[in-house]
Amino acid sequence: MTTPLRWVPVAEIRRALDGIDDPVTRTRAFAGLTRINILYMVTRAGSGHLGSSMSAADVVSWLYLNELREPGTDTGDLYFSSKGHDAPGLYAALIGIGLLDEDLVHRLRRIDGLPGHPDVHTPHMPFNTGSLGMGIAKAKGVILADRLLGTRRRVFVLTGDGELQEGQNWESLASAAHRDMGELTVVVDHNKIQSDTWVADVNDLGDLAAKFASFGWAVLRCDGNDVAALQETCRERAESYPDRPAVIIADTVKGAGCRTFAATSMGADEWRYLFHSGAPSPADYASAHAELVTAAEEILQAAGLAPLTLTEAAPADPKPASTGPRLPEVYGEALVAKAATDDRIVAFDADLVLDTGLIPFSQAYPDRFVECGIAEQDMVSMAGGLAYRGLLPFVHSFSCFLHARPNEQIYNNATEGRKVVYVGSLAGLLPAAPGHSHQAVRDVSALGAVPDLVVLEPANAAETRAAVDFCVATPLSVYLRLVTAPVPASVDALGAEPLELGRGRVLRAGGPVVAIGSGPTVLGELLGAAELLAADGVDLTVVELPWLNRVDPQWLTDLAERAEQLIVVENHFVRGGQADVLARTLAELRLTDPPAFRGIGITEVPRCGTPAEALHAHGLSAAQLADAVRAEVAGKSEPGPFDVTLRH
Repeated sequence: MTTPLRWVPVAEIRRALDGIDDPVTRTRAFAGLTRINILYMVTRAGSGHLGSSMSAADVVSWLYLNELREPGTDTGDLYFSSKGHDAPGLYAALIGIGLLDEDLVHRLRRIDGLPGHPDVHTPHMPFNTGSLGMGIAKAKGVILADRLLGTRRRVFVLTGDGELQEGQNWESLASAAHRDMGELTVVVDHNKIQSDTWVADVNDLGDLAAKFASFGWAVLRCDGNDVAALQETCRERAESYPDRPAVIIADTVKGAGCRTFAATSMGADEWRYLFHSGAPSPADYASAHAELVTAAEEILQAAGLAPLTLTEAAPADPKPASTGPRLPEVYGEALVAKAATDDRIVAFDADLVLDTGLIPFSQAYPDRFVECGIAEQDMVSMAGGLAYRGLLPFVHSFSCFLHARPNEQIYNNATEGRKVVYVGSLAGLLPAAPGHSHQAVRDVSALGAVPDLVVLEPANAAETRAAVDFCVATPLSVYLRLVTAPVPASVDALGAEPLELGRGRVLRAGGPVVAIGSGPTVLGELLGAAELLAADGVDLTVVELPWLNRVDPQWLTDLAERAEQLIVVENHFVRGGQADVLARTLAELRLTDPPAFRGIGITEVPRCGTPAEALHAHGLSAAQLADAVRAEVAGKSEPGPFDVTLRH
């Protein structure tokens, strides 16, 4: 973006806080100023959650400025977000009150900056977010620990309304009331939109107040974007219900405080909210910035303060153009085509219809599209019931949520011999901007041992179409692992060959140094590494093996007999992935002269940042892979704690 970006320095926020005595006006001013910085941070980062951050901004501002006692200290009141999508807003507030360094306002979603979702390595983030619904339980654990340690403080947790579709929230309520946890207050950011569309259309929550009350909780309700109403509601909570856990249902507007982003600006026939994630266009940025600055200056002027002085930031590094196909979109089109000739196919979704490529299917076959909301365990078990009746369920979510939350349900379906196709988008390290909660790099290990389930990762558009055909034709269940980052041109140009279970193909014929990988991310970097190595006279053979938990022994034997070094590169943790499968198979083959074997993959919790930053942080860039191959050829590589060597 070439549009100049402007933000509010902390000194200006401090001037407003010091110059306004009335707590309501002071909070309104602070919320207005943090909204300007939310817009700046997300726009500069190129992605982030505007709508959720702005809907919660008034709640967060009131709590930190007025309600929390000694926030940021070990014994002070504790606040954290369970929903996580409001992270830019929380960061902006913490920067504004001096609990985070001011320079971090420029480093949202960058390496060593502020992760896309809350992470404990960021100061004053007590918990990581992940699959939704864990916050209330973690708050209860804090309260139990405080009681055992002889301290008492209040704990405030923010949840989303869509988040309440996740079953763990409801498991958490009864014991909080049973243990008289008056220290606990849950605030529901009830903006009525989950991800990109209306909660009521996805999976209506019904009477929230009655549900919480039925578990023995005190229930209060207010306009969550009205600071005076928040003040009164917090006072009532403290005075009327000191010994009971309480929920404040804060009715908010997604994108509140700015007409450009406010859900109230949507037309009556619009189903999709456009500002859940991603960065605004230059026109939307300019419009929203003008609105927010005007609103903030009106508050300051009414308080007798001078107009704002904003700081213009240097432009962010330009993001590289993304022109390659995105596999979830290709997949969605292929599934529609397949469903036209196979009426057994039914698609299940967990609140990610856009990101999983299912909009075309939902429009073409509405009777065969089941939106389950944020309830992955329920979705997978429903799919098992559908399979029992002879239909073919395709089950969708982000890979990070699909392999983990309903893992027991996936295994249960497998023990019943039911065929289900599980399709996980956003697989692997990239995109890294959302942070580790959304980087699925343990999914192969979590699902690879499930009986009669094949893990398949296509490399490009043509292979994705072939993978859909395989998923329908095979008697096995399949976990289809889809990378969401754009496919590099070098990989998309490879096309596809017929998929044979456990067998791969040579993408670049070369010498006896052989690198095996799968998926667009790894194969793109390996092909780049091969070009770098060619200049050194190392002719790297690059092989694609899209089967991550299966290998044909004869195919591997033929490959190994022609190789001196075999290097497996994974878009996954090194434990429990493809390298382990190949190493075990090679060991069991007992070849006379096996190749030296090395596995390269992710060895720590994945880092948040740009694609280039994340690949470099984990040693998976083309240049780093080339260095690893050079070391292997020279015999200078030392096996790390996760490497495997078969040559004696």
